Amino acid sequence: MTGLGKRAAWKAALGMGALLAATSLQAQQGPFAAEVEADYDAHLEDLFVHFHQNPELSFLESNTAARMASELRAAGLTVTEGVGGTGVVGMLENGDGPLILLRADMDGLPVEEKSGLDYASTATQTGQDGKEYPVMHACGHDVHITSMVGTARALAAAKDDWSGTLMFVVQPAEERVGGAKAMMADGLYERFGTPDYALAFHVTSLLPTGQLSASEGIQYSSADSVDIMVPGIGAHGAAPHMGKDPVYIGSQIVTAMQSIVSREVGPLSPAVITVGSFQAGSKHNIISDRANLQVTVRANDEETRAQLLSAIERVAVGIGKAHGLPDELPVQVTVSEGTPVTNNDPALAKRLNGVFREAFGEGTFRDFEQTTMGAEDFSYFVEEDTGVPGYYFAVGGTPPEAFAAAEAGGPPVPSHHSPLFKIAPRESVTLGTQAMVAAVMDLAGGG
Repeated sequence: MTGLGKRAAWKAALGMGALLAATSLQAQQGPFAAEVEADYDAHLEDLFVHFHQNPELSFLESNTAARMASELRAAGLTVTEGVGGTGVVGMLENGDGPLILLRADMDGLPVEEKSGLDYASTATQTGQDGKEYPVMHACGHDVHITSMVGTARALAAAKDDWSGTLMFVVQPAEERVGGAKAMMADGLYERFGTPDYALAFHVTSLLPTGQLSASEGIQYSSADSVDIMVPGIGAHGAAPHMGKDPVYIGSQIVTAMQSIVSREVGPLSPAVITVGSFQAGSKHNIISDRANLQVTVRANDEETRAQLLSAIERVAVGIGKAHGLPDELPVQVTVSEGTPVTNNDPALAKRLNGVFREAFGEGTFRDFEQTTMGAEDFSYFVEEDTGVPGYYFAVGGTPPEAFAAAEAGGPPVPSHHSPLFKIAPRESVTLGTQAMVAAVMDLAGGG
């Protein structure tokens, strides 16, 4: 389709007024730049604010899922709800060609928002544990699902430029690294087909707006949630010799686990063991009969991942025995959630990195640099046994002036999962949408 033909399709889909308004905007140059900007003004901006103000916890995203199902149906997709719990799948068929999976995660976090935004979340929700939590989109998933709607609308309006089938996957519970696994267990590929390619992106506060980045290898680390229950024998705080103190034993476990990273894992193999929660006792002068530790474990390869998990159990159980816990009261170690390393398919990544460089210019695309050990359960869609090549990229979400202010001694740029987290929605949503459109156009024959 010519440029005029593409714009005609968008005029019908979005309305002439919105399209003409976009021509005066300073849009990111790339596929459908003006059209995507127009759609942001006409529809996506309000949708983003709605999602940001109405976040939901992992596996409890029923309202978000319903809204996404409605949006995808309105864009012309065939939609199935309730996949892997609250997951949604929208199919857009357009003749012969590859089957391409496009994924966006939709859950929020149990964080009270303190960003100062005029559309900040004040939502609360009862979690699966029965407790009520404040909820915030503190990781940018509101950007992901808003961009997915924009991508679906763009590609549905430009069918003359590509052919094949698109599988839009709205995934629950990425924050608990369980949603992708649940959708796969519910027969995602058996029911909707095994994709030829799988694509996803994450907005990041670590990159300036207008920037894209992706690796030709590892993109994210593995992550495992480990629960350690340390039993004790209760006693009076004034008579510690008459009991077994789980707080002291647990503290020894916390300290000793760091020796796994420093003295067992090779110094050139990244590894992290972080204790995020240590809970025990109820009063100053009571030695409790139990302590609970919650630990996150990260690695960059499956061998190191297995080594860490095995060593944590050995150390924790061994320290319990060393402090005299009887055999009938062992320290218990359980891996409750986990996801493998996320690796981009090298050939696919090289291809699409080149597409982004050509479509947006060398100044927009930068090689990916792993600076943290964040994790992603997108890996379940592209594990080796699936045979599906995957590509995961990053979209900058923080305005350059915020980095400049931080370097000049101003407030630091808030990290993901911070109550202060915020990104620039227009720049993030529109560039993420254009990048997804560019990738699909290349893979599905649009060039």
